[in-house]
Amino acid sequence: MPFDSSKKPVPVICLSPKDCGSCSRLDPFQENWLAQNGFSGQAGRLLAFPGEDGSLAGYVFGLGREEHRDPMLLGSASAQLPGGSYKLLASQESMGERNHLAFLLGSYRFERYKSVGEPVRLDDSGNDFERAGILKEAAFIARDLINIPANDLGPDALEQYARDFAREREFTCDSITGDELLKENFPMIHAVGRASRQAPRLLDLRWGPRDAARVTLVGKGVAFDTGGLNLKPASSMALMKKDMGGAANVLGLAHAIARSGLKLHLRVLLPVVENSVSGNSFRPGDILKSRSGMSVEIGNTDAEGRLILADAISLACEEKPQMLIDMATLTGAARVALGPEISPLYTKNRQLAGQLSELGEQWGDPLWPMPLWHPYDKNLSSCIADVSHIASGGFAGSITAALFLQRFVGNVDDWLHLDIFGWAPKDRPARPCGGTDQGIISLFMMLEKKFSR
Repeated sequence: MPFDSSKKPVPVICLSPKDCGSCSRLDPFQENWLAQNGFSGQAGRLLAFPGEDGSLAGYVFGLGREEHRDPMLLGSASAQLPGGSYKLLASQESMGERNHLAFLLGSYRFERYKSVGEPVRLDDSGNDFERAGILKEAAFIARDLINIPANDLGPDALEQYARDFAREREFTCDSITGDELLKENFPMIHAVGRASRQAPRLLDLRWGPRDAARVTLVGKGVAFDTGGLNLKPASSMALMKKDMGGAANVLGLAHAIARSGLKLHLRVLLPVVENSVSGNSFRPGDILKSRSGMSVEIGNTDAEGRLILADAISLACEEKPQMLIDMATLTGAARVALGPEISPLYTKNRQLAGQLSELGEQWGDPLWPMPLWHPYDKNLSSCIADVSHIASGGFAGSITAALFLQRFVGNVDDWLHLDIFGWAPKDRPARPCGGTDQGIISLFMMLEKKFSR
């Protein structure tokens, strides 16, 4: 039976090539309209179709051939639609949770600095897709934070956001700031951030019963990265508002964990700094003490993220969590290896790596297991310190950064390190150009299975 165009929400009919020409939801006039406009279920194509009176009756969206289909393809539909309320429909029983989530993720619009009009909403009455709604909220937290420039989201503002986040979700939130970092033995976080007018800090958030299994998330929170004294060129510095993408994605994941009520005790550690240039900037060749006691020789001040992560990881391990996950926009080498869409994943647990890889492929949030290749560890040797924080030579930069972090990991059953990009350089299904979530969906699905509600 044809749709009544007077009813809301507006239907979006999802059709594969084999569905075209035999859709019971369209009348012959509308089927002819599709044919005259060359619509044959092409992947990602959106076409409005009229009712009998010529008014808008709905849209058709092409799914393409199943064997070539992007798992997040429905995000392209919501990205193209004008503001309003919509209902997803299909000629077959194919509209599951993943397509629902894809549509929600594609509806993202960043409106802090300019209005983009009425939002795209999805009518989910009759569906039980609560988890998809939570994951959409988690992804939007990460995207919003990354998109905000550093003049509005420096260390002070990021801490205030974290405190508001904690209060709204019943987390506790503590902060160690400025010279207190030295007193509390976080010398590398202090060294990286001391040149900024906004003091460096370590934010410590907790949620859940203390006697539950312990999971700790660590997120790199470099509010802006000039490269320090080894100053970045302009082309590399332009996007450095996104260098807190690890912290942004960790907060998104923490939101999903708390809103879903997973059975765990969650700790979130965010070392937050701005890597600036001034008379007291840390220098190439400096030897820094770390919280672990290891001395670290500085090879390049533009590799600051691993320094602040190392101190936070050392703190996390003192509590012996069952699982430790860190997320960071850490190396350009990761982008050279895998591009902007796939995040390198490091862990010694091959079974866990395989599980996350499968989840990433299934949910359009790809993670690619990379080796913690021990022979490369010798490239971090230093003649005058326990370790150099960058490798000699230009090879395997993402691997050697992970190996550096591994030196600070202990007393943990499973450690996971994600070297994310946090940015979509161009529109793709469910992830519009700009700051983006990476790893949240895959990690949440894994954690939900391990620590069920």
